[in-house]
Amino acid sequence: MRPFKRIVLLCGMGILLAPSAWAEQWQVAKDEEGIQVSLSEVPGSKYKAYRSVALIKAPMARVKTLQEDVAGACAWIYECQSQKLLKHEGNQAWTYTRFKAPWPVTARDSVLHVVTTEQADGSLMRTLEGQPNYLPPEQGYVRVAAVKGFWRLVPKGDSTEVTYQVHTEPGGSVPSWLANKFVVDAPFNTLKGLKARAEKP
Repeated sequence: MRPFKRIVLLCGMGILLAPSAWAEQWQVAKDEEGIQVSLSEVPGSKYKAYRSVALIKAPMARVKTLQEDVAGACAWIYECQSQKLLKHEGNQAWTYTRFKAPWPVTARDSVLHVVTTEQADGSLMRTLEGQPNYLPPEQGYVRVAAVKGFWRLVPKGDSTEVTYQVHTEPGGSVPSWLANKFVVDAPFNTLKGLKARAEKP
């Protein structure tokens, strides 16, 4: 497990881009259980970007540890079926994740390139970028076509402010009702799961 330290394992089906690069107008879509989810239109895409923010009552070191357990993180990532580390090199990591999908949508998989940087103020940024051609296609799965996003962890005393922002092009055909549901459910339930584990006594 040593190689997993200092790398970030990322979650999911969406990935975030640099802050404010494409997010023009965020609108709150859900604000419950200490987790706020906002959505934004993305020029040229029919899929919205999502951003979720929560204050987790646990030190940043614990949140980092939960993220760096690549296989174990699948337990709190929304609709995650399995996840594994493909490669770790310095502050970079490549992960492979399989996601469940409701019938009749084909299950998805994605390869993410994760870069972790520590900021001068003690915060941590993990940028996520999809690399769909890193591995050949897997039978029974549609490869997520594009992901851009980030995780930001900011220490707040004994707590940690966590921001998870992502925009995804899921690839293949996805019904509009499912896409609209996913951009709210994915960030909310992912942060809810991470929060529950981090705050567990």
